[in-house]
Amino acid sequence: MKTTHSLLAAALLAAVAFTSTIARAADPLPSWNDGAAKKSIITFVEKVTRAGSPDFVPIPERIATFDNDGTLWCEQPFPVQAFFVFDRVKTLAPQHPEWKTQEPFASVLKGDYKNALSSDRAILELFMATHAGMTTDEFEKIVRDWIATAKNPKTGRLFTEMTYQPMLELLAYLRANGFKTFIVSGGGIEFMRPWADQVYGIPPEQVVGSSITTKFEMRDGKAVLLRLPKLNFNDDKEGKAIALNQHIGRRPIMAFGNSTGDKEMLEYAQGGSGARFELLVLHDDAAREYAYGPARGLPDVKLGAFTQPLYDQAKQFGWTVVSMKHDWKQIFAFEK
Repeated sequence: MKTTHSLLAAALLAAVAFTSTIARAADPLPSWNDGAAKKSIITFVEKVTRAGSPDFVPIPERIATFDNDGTLWCEQPFPVQAFFVFDRVKTLAPQHPEWKTQEPFASVLKGDYKNALSSDRAILELFMATHAGMTTDEFEKIVRDWIATAKNPKTGRLFTEMTYQPMLELLAYLRANGFKTFIVSGGGIEFMRPWADQVYGIPPEQVVGSSITTKFEMRDGKAVLLRLPKLNFNDDKEGKAIALNQHIGRRPIMAFGNSTGDKEMLEYAQGGSGARFELLVLHDDAAREYAYGPARGLPDVKLGAFTQPLYDQAKQFGWTVVSMKHDWKQIFAFEK
């Protein structure tokens, strides 16, 4: 016959096991390893959402902004919109026989993408040639049709499957706690809006990005906006802080990025009063994704550079740095 002591011990063990199960089930970030990065996020969210907390932030002021490329989904070997450009060049090439010998189009047609993107001038020329000359409605359909089937060349997965599972959980966690989540990206605003709601749960009006000039026209009695081959706004670096003010009208209390292009957005978020949170994603997992930086001695790349000075600044300012290798149990949802 079991003693009272053994029964109490068994009951205690059962209670502990039950509590642990509930805690795991309630874990808002299950793809994050327990550690300083995960703890910093949850601690911040709890203190700004807890009534009576000295750091409490009213719901209308709970604004969180996210870079897209390299922060919410994979940006290597080239950003997704660059692959869209490459495919558009190939589609339009029969209408432009001169592209066979004219750079940077010739390099794209040869598959030499690195050379095609070798300068800012070349990048701008490619984007203007492939993103203009149609209405905004026509462009939206082109993007929707392309993103539905386009795949990452390394994994063979749809680009929309190359989103980071930990960041999808973070977006859901923040929204469950009254946050409004925004994309603030150097990518094209009208390239991201057609699919951002489906992929991230972020509606078009909460997507901020670079844009080209548009022109109002009447066609067959219907008002349309024509996309012109002229840059309107570059939403990168200091442009992100400017765009935050123009599009949102509130300074975010949380900001997330992964490169020098996001530095000013994080600085702008930190510059406000009250509780603030900034986070940078460090790509240091060559086995499951990519390793590049060159912070912490990682290989350098032209796009998505997380430099050592940025890493040092993050540590100085108290920003959270997430190691994909050490802080994320899982990177993509399709991982076993």
